Amino acid sequence: MATYVEDFDDGPGGWMRVVDNFHGPAALPIEDGAVRCQGPWWVDYNHAPPGGGYLQLLMCLVTRGAAGESTREAAGPNRFTAGNFPTDFTNAKVTLRVRGELEAAGTKLSLLAQGSVDGICSGWVLTGQTVAVTPDYTETTVACVPDPGQWTSLGSRHDRTDTYGEKPLCTVLSNVDVNIHIIMFPVKPRPMGRIDGDPHILRAGRDYPIWPSSIAQGFVEIDRIQIDFAE
Repeated sequence: MATYVEDFDDGPGGWMRVVDNFHGPAALPIEDGAVRCQGPWWVDYNHAPPGGGYLQLLMCLVTRGAAGESTREAAGPNRFTAGNFPTDFTNAKVTLRVRGELEAAGTKLSLLAQGSVDGICSGWVLTGQTVAVTPDYTETTVACVPDPGQWTSLGSRHDRTDTYGEKPLCTVLSNVDVNIHIIMFPVKPRPMGRIDGDPHILRAGRDYPIWPSSIAQGFVEIDRIQIDFAE
């Protein structure tokens, strides 16, 4: 078995923050060996209905490929890719030691795994197993079981089908070669005021304002991430 451990004692190790569709990656603040994911977080509308829904991205790790200059500047050396850890996440166990304070608005802290299949990025959220967030550190382990009943496929919004889509879970888990994310999901952004048109065709938070109370707010600190890969 291979085991990946990141305790953030020597920088972000390749983990970073995704700002939005229009800006590059950004650095995550680290203090006392813990990375801090501070809201407000962007409402990612790339998977709006008819896709699997909206999400808020807290932190991300690229799992394969050479990092671009902006990613290296934001995330530092990627210890996952440098260590040549597996991209087969089938039955891998992911353990996070987490604390924080949230106004969750119905969301849960969740794992997102993304792989590329036939040129399409397919993302699956492990909604059947989520991570507790309490004021004191707690440790939670989730298992990447190849059971679609434990996951939600993100698919794509109406105009991003050339980039995103649904591919079989087993295929994606066997080669998570794009990235993994820690996210808040499911997010239900509520328009502030009247809007002209379908809110899912428009871009929540960009084409129209949304009520802050309808999305997750707060902060999450993570001081250890461990991935135990199956044989």
